Amino acid sequence: MSPIVALPGTMWAMSDAAFDTPISLVGPLRVPAQMLAEQDIGGQTSVHDDDTADKLGLAGAPIEGPTHFSQFDPLGVCRWGQRWFEDGCVSAHFLNMVVEGEEVRAALTPSSATGATIGAEKADGTPVLTGTASVGADDPTSLDERRQRGLSDPGTLPIIDQLSIGMETHSDGTEVIVTMGFDEHNGPLYPFTLQQKLDRITEPSGWFDADASNPWGAPIVPTEMLSVLAHKAGPRLPIRRPSVGLFIDLEVRYVDGPVFVGRPYRLDHQVVGLGQSRRVESWWTETTLTDAGTGVHAATVLLHQGVFKASYADYPE
Repeated sequence: MSPIVALPGTMWAMSDAAFDTPISLVGPLRVPAQMLAEQDIGGQTSVHDDDTADKLGLAGAPIEGPTHFSQFDPLGVCRWGQRWFEDGCVSAHFLNMVVEGEEVRAALTPSSATGATIGAEKADGTPVLTGTASVGADDPTSLDERRQRGLSDPGTLPIIDQLSIGMETHSDGTEVIVTMGFDEHNGPLYPFTLQQKLDRITEPSGWFDADASNPWGAPIVPTEMLSVLAHKAGPRLPIRRPSVGLFIDLEVRYVDGPVFVGRPYRLDHQVVGLGQSRRVESWWTETTLTDAGTGVHAATVLLHQGVFKASYADYPE
């Protein structure tokens, strides 16, 4: 049976009586913007470059996966209000790439008072991602089981052979402090400012703007940009290059949020899983964002990323 659809902005509540019909919040079709065409990874282009994507046999240069998280912010706020940016969590497995010009629609279907399943699809019904959303820390996420697989023996990994579970990207004790200001450049990995992103973001909100009128009295960082903030310091893991990477899974969890524009945060990275598939070697990294001034654990970003075996010239036959 198809779920009932409630458009964002509609006031509604789940009832424990009468019906168990699934009710979904479904956003409109949107056209996400490609903003990583100029991405530089240690002097090489990325999968978001048209020529690089073509060499890998892809239909086009894909839009970065975290961009799709923007379409869940209005759904999360519609369901849970300001809590979405305080202790909300969005967890997704990417299924199919989206190229610039394609339309995408997001949906959230509550499964409990604090949890929901999510999905995004193209206008023709092609699935883009699947996952879960929640508030609080009690609901399981769609990545719990997938992350556990990263703890098993992955076999031989010629490209990421120097990685190990438990490895920290700054094991020398160096403290990494980052900020995200409106006009602050985010480095070669993310060649755009927050303001440039906000000018093209899929789902704009006054809560993100410099003159923000929101429950916290200061502009907040959109959920999709927490991934940028978490990896702003650049690649510090010993991956063999040149090789071309991709995002496989991503989870953004607010612990004591929101994350604020211009505020300094300490980053702590740790490798928490390794794996491989027929075409890709992969690793899981967990990054904690701690408010450098107060010591508050603001958010955690869990990223499962990989490298195409075919992109590494010295890959064994």
